[in-house]
Amino acid sequence: MSEIKSIIWPKVILFGDSITQFSFQPNGWGSEIANQLARKCDVVNRGLSGYNSRWAKIVLPCLISKESASSNHIAAVTVFFGANDCALEDKNPQQHIPLQEYSENLKDIVKHIVSVGVSADKVIFITPPPLHEPAWEKECVLKGSALNRLNSVAGQYAQACVQAAGQCGADVLDLWTLMQKDGQDFTSYLSDGLHLSEKGNQFVSQHLWMLLKSRVEELPFILPYWGDVDPKQPESGLL
Repeated sequence: MSEIKSIIWPKVILFGDSITQFSFQPNGWGSEIANQLARKCDVVNRGLSGYNSRWAKIVLPCLISKESASSNHIAAVTVFFGANDCALEDKNPQQHIPLQEYSENLKDIVKHIVSVGVSADKVIFITPPPLHEPAWEKECVLKGSALNRLNSVAGQYAQACVQAAGQCGADVLDLWTLMQKDGQDFTSYLSDGLHLSEKGNQFVSQHLWMLLKSRVEELPFILPYWGDVDPKQPESGLL
């Protein structure tokens, strides 16, 4: 029998907050991307609910190291923070990150990813989506607090994310702008004013796929199509 060699299964890593963590739910944007890449890539969910970019920068070396990057070919990394960073400092100081620090944190995240051997052009930033204040205020009141985010402030963080991407050679999906393009009603993209609805997940997966496609379309289909396997000598085609 031929020597068995390990198969290198490339990875797309989704790094973000709750909007990433919940993306593997049925009809979530992460699960849709994983379905698109079946037999080509593992799509790895590294979403951390409630996290901001400061905490993300601290834990990133534990998630993507030089050892893991070299042994697992990384085809792309999405970086999706900002929805917690943009929380109002006087209403939610635990999650709030100042705008300038948020920008620097994003650039530091890319610096780390590059330092472990993954090129900056494999990184895709995703801006926070727009915020529907009346719906999110209801969620805040249910938890005993006042409205702790504003759509205009989310827009400032989205703009900083776009600028940071340009400065460090990463790509960017500007959800805040796209979801409000031409004055469209963006509220149907959100389930509670902040997190994505099924329609919002579909919006993210469709637009993200347009950016991911060029990074993964050359990846081969891993292991032969079943119809091409010789049933009498399967090892000859499988190993």
